[in-house]
Amino acid sequence: MSENLLILHGGGPTAVINASLYGSVMEAKKHREIGAVYGAVGGTAGLLAERFVDFSKVPASELELLKQTPASAIGTSRTHLQEDDYLKMVSILKKHHIRYVLLNGGNGTMDTCGKLYRAARSEDIRVIGIPKTVDNDIAITDHCPGYGSAARFLAQTTAEIVQDVRSMPIHVCIIEAMGRNAGWITAASVLARQKGQKGPDRIYLPEFSFDEEAFLADTQNLFTKHGCAVIVASEGLKKADGSPIVPPILQRGRDTYFGDVGAYLAELVIKKLGIKARSEKPGILGRASALCQSTVDRDEAVLAGEMACKAALEGRTGIMIGFERVETSPYSIRVIEIPVEEVMMHERPMPKEFISEEGLGVTDRFIEWCRPLIGGDLLDFAWFGD
Repeated sequence: MSENLLILHGGGPTAVINASLYGSVMEAKKHREIGAVYGAVGGTAGLLAERFVDFSKVPASELELLKQTPASAIGTSRTHLQEDDYLKMVSILKKHHIRYVLLNGGNGTMDTCGKLYRAARSEDIRVIGIPKTVDNDIAITDHCPGYGSAARFLAQTTAEIVQDVRSMPIHVCIIEAMGRNAGWITAASVLARQKGQKGPDRIYLPEFSFDEEAFLADTQNLFTKHGCAVIVASEGLKKADGSPIVPPILQRGRDTYFGDVGAYLAELVIKKLGIKARSEKPGILGRASALCQSTVDRDEAVLAGEMACKAALEGRTGIMIGFERVETSPYSIRVIEIPVEEVMMHERPMPKEFISEEGLGVTDRFIEWCRPLIGGDLLDFAWFGD
């Protein structure tokens, strides 16, 4: 009897998570030893509730749409799992003759992947991780599917906001970027500075402690000099003591919800400096924009899905598919297999060589590393002012 394959999505979605789903489904359909190709509807919660979609019944034209569909077409979750949930999962997998399990997600999902691998290995159920996160903070892999598109969105959005602000230089604009503990997305705003275009005046990363007085003095100097300023700030900015600059507004169980950093900083500029200020928070827009999908990101997401399926069929288990940078110019990568236990809940911050000495920007090394991932140049703009 043919054995089945199951794909799960976990955590926050991206603009290319469905491209990895596409890669896995299309690869699986090539192999006769695989019977049904299932997707868990609603992540691990869907697996525990036995809610599956059978992709063998989905028309080819609809499968093709996965490559341009943002968010998760099968749904995802952040279900808090208990130890006995993994044993229940194994029982369900056996019940449905599922031998191959592919988990597509970020740090939390790789933790789930590792725990399911441990629970299922005595049953010869093969468990493979597919990396996915806009935050780009999974360890070891050079970068993660999802990041390139989020980076492109923020860089393009920053370029457009800079153009607007400099055309009517009367205020300070704070752009809040995703990435609570790692500044990868925030840093990508520097790519707005292409072909002589202006970029953000300052980039505040969570890897550096935030000094309120220094921020206010620097912002005043920028405004005095230019009559305006565009500042990109991470949602995860922290004080020297490690506490967030915006206190939590709600704590429920293990979940903590913080106020908006951008709104806080804009209000600070207004109150302390008497300068007109506003904040912009792309938020979900930054991870869900199909229009800003990076072609490189999409193609690598498909590749990661394909290679995860192949690895499972070739007998591997307990690994995560990753990328190793071969060249930056011309850009090329190779696929690597990483023991999933080496990436479980290990967040990767920006390395020091990517951050400018004063902590208010990034280095040329970061720009060179990041530029290929966004899939080509941003829109170019005309400018006839000073």
